[in-house]
Amino acid sequence: MKVVFDPRQTAHAPETYFRRGGFITHPEQPQRAILLRDALAGAGHEIVAPADHGLEPLYAVHDRGYVDFFRTAWTRWVEATGSTEAAVPNYHTGRREGRVPQGVVGQLGYYATDTACPVMAGTWEAIYWSAQSAVDAADQVLAGARMVYGLSRPPGHHASWDASNGFCFFNNAAAAARHLRRKFARVAVLDVDTHAGNGTQDIFYGDPDVFYASLHVDPADYPPYYLGYGDETGRDAGLGTTLNLLLNPGDGDAEIGLAVDRALAAIRDFGAEALVVSLGFDMAHDDPLSVVRCTADGFAATAAKITRFGLPTVLVQEGGYLGPSLSDNAVVFLNACDAALAADAAAG
Repeated sequence: MKVVFDPRQTAHAPETYFRRGGFITHPEQPQRAILLRDALAGAGHEIVAPADHGLEPLYAVHDRGYVDFFRTAWTRWVEATGSTEAAVPNYHTGRREGRVPQGVVGQLGYYATDTACPVMAGTWEAIYWSAQSAVDAADQVLAGARMVYGLSRPPGHHASWDASNGFCFFNNAAAAARHLRRKFARVAVLDVDTHAGNGTQDIFYGDPDVFYASLHVDPADYPPYYLGYGDETGRDAGLGTTLNLLLNPGDGDAEIGLAVDRALAAIRDFGAEALVVSLGFDMAHDDPLSVVRCTADGFAATAAKITRFGLPTVLVQEGGYLGPSLSDNAVVFLNACDAALAADAAAG
């Protein structure tokens, strides 16, 4: 399978993260992408660089001012503060009320909902090429590829229309889904990360042509906390196009598999013509941020189900942090996809 990745995605390298009362090493490290890329290349998957599709795919799923802010945020931050430390917001807009301020310090907080997305010298380059990797994977599917993997890092599914959140700046999966709409009338996003894709839900919540199905740990006491509940089903023309399937801490392959089945059934009922998968290896039993227990067999089973579903598919990397099985799970997943594709080709 083709793996779309650009090494410039490693330019964003946050050092610390405030979590549960203390500072820890930031979980979203460039090494994540390097481990995944090298393991997949070693397993025979082809690593390809993305084409540059420009800013329009980002503007299609984000507020224009939000996108443009990150283009110059670091330079403006250094000029305004004299600091070359990572820019972390200390002002926020609360429940998204208020006006966009003019200064970079205020804007930094306006366009963020937490402190997990510091801005530094390499942030723009990394998040831009992360999004381009997902969009280019979608473009290859538009050109006829059956399944392509966008190794997007930093991840994206927590990024909403106009705010960063949970390590995510640009919503790569949303950009890929919108790109697929150039050809396909109805597109679905299947989110199989341990955390709810609150940003993807936000972007498509009123969209009748994009179905969002997510299986994730109940957010009542787990990030992202504020979205991803079972009674959130869409609004206005998009009512009925959001499905949140909640897992409990400790759930394993069986419970995750049942949720995948339910999600795919709903996507079939919706009539989706193409699929984007927000792929979170943080479902793994040994992931440092996980509270569920997906094994390699569970990842392989999910991969086979998604592939046998038969839709043109873009895989977009989301979570999956520096646990022992991270790269192994990626290899297992993509190998299972390729095996299912080969079986389909042989049968038909």
